[in-house]
Amino acid sequence: MGRAFELRKGRKMKRWSAMAKTFTRIGKDIVMAIKEGGPNPDANSRLRAVMQNAKAANMPKENVERAIKKATDKDTANYKEALFEGYAPHGIAIIVETATDNNNRTVANVRSAFNKCNGNMGTSGSVIFMFDHVCNFTIKTAEGMDLEELELELMDFEVEEVFKEEEGVLIYAPFDQFGAIQKYLEENQLEILSSGFERIPTTTSELSEEQQADVDKLLEKLEEDDDVQNVYHSMA
Repeated sequence: MGRAFELRKGRKMKRWSAMAKTFTRIGKDIVMAIKEGGPNPDANSRLRAVMQNAKAANMPKENVERAIKKATDKDTANYKEALFEGYAPHGIAIIVETATDNNNRTVANVRSAFNKCNGNMGTSGSVIFMFDHVCNFTIKTAEGMDLEELELELMDFEVEEVFKEEEGVLIYAPFDQFGAIQKYLEENQLEILSSGFERIPTTTSELSEEQQADVDKLLEKLEEDDDVQNVYHSMA
């Protein structure tokens, strides 16, 4: 198995462990998808993907409907995606993805988290080169599905890894192949359970338990912020 498999096994969706945070994140994704491509999932591939993620996360129907209503309200400001880079203690690279309607607030909060936890917020480009940007899909396991055959069929999309977990078959590929793979899976009636993007570190650093605790303090501080969608790091 490759880096994506090992990373997923190690973290096991840690950042989605808090249900309320998950629903907030998906709610923002719904707003951004609708603002970008309209409220019809059939004509909006990004919204279609978000709706699949909402279902996979067991997001209540009323929460989804509330997010859709909010997105279609003309007075609702669109969220802007912003990315921040820096270092946690002990030289651990950090990438913070945010979605915000107030960039000044978000910048101040992210900088404050780094400062309070002995980290250092860097400039654009300071650590992003240390991570590969990939897309992922979880599809429903079909009867008689051959993973090697599926991987061969997806070779044209530069798929890097295909492996099976309890929730289904996971596919990892370069970021820019998302739309093409989504189209292929839908056309071949392979049910998409969830999909998304990740940043996988090209190298990781082993730390002692005490050092890990220092880094975790910053990660938790960042993930508590409502504007933060995802946090990635290079800690093993």
